[in-house]
Amino acid sequence: MPKIFITRQIPEKGISLLKDKGWDVSVGPEDKISREDLLEGVKGVDAILSVLTEKIDKEVIEAAGKQLKIIANYAVGYNNIDVAEAQRREIIVTNTPGVLTDSVAEHTIAFLFSIAERIVEADKFIRAGKYKAWGPKLLLGADIKGKTLGIIGLGRIGSAVAQRMQDGFDVKIVYYDLKRNKELEEKFGMEYRELDDLLKESDFVSLHTVLTEKTRHLINAEKLELMKPTAYLINTSRGPIIDETALVEVLKGKKIAGAALDVFEKEPELMPGLSELENVVLTPHIASATLGTRDKMAEMAANNIIAALEGQTPPNLVEAK
Repeated sequence: MPKIFITRQIPEKGISLLKDKGWDVSVGPEDKISREDLLEGVKGVDAILSVLTEKIDKEVIEAAGKQLKIIANYAVGYNNIDVAEAQRREIIVTNTPGVLTDSVAEHTIAFLFSIAERIVEADKFIRAGKYKAWGPKLLLGADIKGKTLGIIGLGRIGSAVAQRMQDGFDVKIVYYDLKRNKELEEKFGMEYRELDDLLKESDFVSLHTVLTEKTRHLINAEKLELMKPTAYLINTSRGPIIDETALVEVLKGKKIAGAALDVFEKEPELMPGLSELENVVLTPHIASATLGTRDKMAEMAANNIIAALEGQTPPNLVEAK
């Protein structure tokens, strides 16, 4: 009987799909599992269903044993997995792409409006009893219509943000990506820019690139200095893409207008000083946290395991880079 270890509690839909096969399914805790319990839990399993908070490295893979056939990540990203080591041992690695597109795009747009309209700041202001009377200059925000949105990384999510913002809010879209996409340029009426030019021109900059050694600290002190003092930075991709130490200094000096972050460089820790800033909106990595999306992610991860253990090719293979 195949054994599966799920490192954290995930929606029941995915767990049920595996249990309905009559397989031995063990599930970790609601909160982050300890390293000791992770190494114990994977022993002798045929499949690991991991979440991005768990580092599935060589030590974990070795602890699982030679019968391990698949590591199914409950996430689009997979930088928590040593993919090269897994594939060296002929272990399949999968992820859950595509399903997050709408929820993350919508969270990005919610971020944009939150920082432009100073919604979180205004909520804190009124709860603190500071609202005494309406004023012509009270908590003035930024206009959105007619402004320029710069998108860094024109994948599924970046494209979805671009389409929604252009169709719904009449903004100009410029983008930067390693590969220029003329088809999407024509479809959405967007324009390609080199990274520095995008940062100089944009009123809002939204990050949607994957995390690699090349994109780590892609937005550093030098790049932040290129942005307008009235511009806003949004990150719903991966925390280390931004040099958070540099970002805190730029925000403190009000060299840009604000930022909205769902992911963090040393997650779950925040860079010192970040949470004290009023011109920042912070959420705890919940851009994909809708019931429908998380259920679908669980279903996809489970189906990847089912395919692998039944001798089929899983639909969402990850390749080593």
